[in-house]
Amino acid sequence: MHGHCDSNSILLVSFAREKLEEGLDATAAALEAGFTVSAVLMTALAMVIGMMPMAFAMGEGGEQNAPLGRAVIGGLLIATSATLFFVPTVFSLLHRNRSLEPEAGPVPNR
Repeated sequence: MHGHCDSNSILLVSFAREKLEEGLDATAAALEAGFTVSAVLMTALAMVIGMMPMAFAMGEGGEQNAPLGRAVIGGLLIATSATLFFVPTVFSLLHRNRSLEPEAGPVPNR
């Protein structure tokens, strides 16, 4: 599960870099990447729904596994939130200075 959230973050950053190359500024690129990666939400939701029976101690002997199910759901919610909010924020802060720098080109002769 931990690796899955890492791959979502990598996907988000690579998508944002593509948007930077298309000419968007860092903040717009990060926001666009965050809004278009609906696969992150779908996979997280599927995992949370799949863990519900375990978290609610359903089935025989389920009370032993309930804390594990709750921990997995909590970790998944926190990791998904970090992927969708924290990663784009850090990306835009790190690339903001690059957006503000003038394009490097030939220096005109005076």
